[in-house]
Order: sequence, then structure tokens, then C-alpha cells
Amino acid sequence: MTFPDLRIKGLIGWYLGNGSKTTVGGIALLILAFLVPIAVGYFLGSLNFSLIISKKKFGEDVREHGSGNAGTTNMLRTYGKTAAVMTLLGDFMKAVVSALIGTVCFGMMGAHLAGLACIVGHAFPIYYHFKGGKGVACAAGMILAISPVTFLILFLFFAIIVGWTKYVSLGSIMCMLLYPVILDSVEPKGAWMIVPILCTALVVWLHRENIKRLREGKENKISFGKKK
Repeated sequence: MTFPDLRIKGLIGWYLGNGSKTTVGGIALLILAFLVPIAVGYFLGSLNFSLIISKKKFGEDVREHGSGNAGTTNMLRTYGKTAAVMTLLGDFMKAVVSALIGTVCFGMMGAHLAGLACIVGHAFPIYYHFKGGKGVACAAGMILAISPVTFLILFLFFAIIVGWTKYVSLGSIMCMLLYPVILDSVEPKGAWMIVPILCTALVVWLHRENIKRLREGKENKISFGKKK
């Protein structure tokens, strides 16, 4: 099996592609190919690093400050750059790990299932009463693990939008809307494209309050310093 085969199909997908789909064992493996990435992604996603860091380092719950969101931007506004960078890296890497495990299991489909589950876990963490963040860092980690070229293109768009408007939420929303379109032009096409669309829909829905504030001109702009 070549690396492209592993990336597109995964170990289980490659095995099932060799005529084992109709056997009992093949059906069981197919179920595992879907369940393992989802379970791994969700439970890793539930490790919300803004909550871990704010409680361990500051003895507080970041959700009690600022926007009330358990994410990187609120960590930046509440505790400063160091805490924000630590949060970003933690939430980013848990999605990278989830997507890579999903890739090994079931290729592109497995990676996206794990990534989607990681975003769900981040937004609704089982360890923190199902109140988490908005999944942008998780989505970015998933995208990098699945398609580095797509990630670089979207990062450029994000930097331009945020640099111009100072609205992190607007850059996040626009990049997620562009994600399925750019991915479809960069990577091999297949039925798994429905999962990136679901990822986009979820992250945009999690930003519904931000969209409302953007329309009303009340959204907070980013400032790279600790809020006094």
C-alpha cells in the first residue's frame, strides 16, 4: 500500500477495498472505521485547553470573564498573549492528532469524521458540562492535517481579513465558508466532501451570536494585549 492509498483510504478502507466488504468481519471493520475516529475526536476535543489553563494557572474559569467563551480569543483578552498561545496550540494539536488517527483508520473520510467530532467535543465538552468554545482552532488543526495546501490558502485569507478588519470572528467565519470550496479544488473529490460541509455548518452556527453582533456593529475587535 502506498502513502497516497493510506491518505485517501486508510488502513481499514484499503483492506475493505480488497474484497472484504461483504463478510461479517468486513462489516464490523467498516463500523469501527466510523466509530473509532468519532470517539477519539470527541474525547480529545473535550479536553478544552482554555479551561485547563485558566483553572490550573489562574485558578479561574475563563467562561466567567469577557465574552464567556472558552476559546483562544477570550483567553487573549482576559489573560494575555502567553495564555492565548498555549490555548491555541493545545486546541490546534488535539485536532491534528484526531485527524491523523482518523486518516490511519479510514483515510480522508476518517480524518474528517474525527475532525468534526473534535469540534463537537470542543464546543460541547463532556468534561466541562457541555459548555466549550467555537472550534476555530480545532478546525484549523484538522485542515492542516488533512490538506496543508488548503490550510495555507485559508490562513492567508484569515490574516488578510483580520489584519484589515480586526474581527477574528469574521476571518474565522469567512475561512470556514471557503473551506469546502478550496478543499474541493485542491484534493481528490469523493463522497466524503459532505463532512467538510458539516464542519463548516457547525462552526458558522457556533458563531451565530458573533454574526448578529457583526451585523449590528457591536462585535469586539481584536487587540494583542491583556485586557485591563
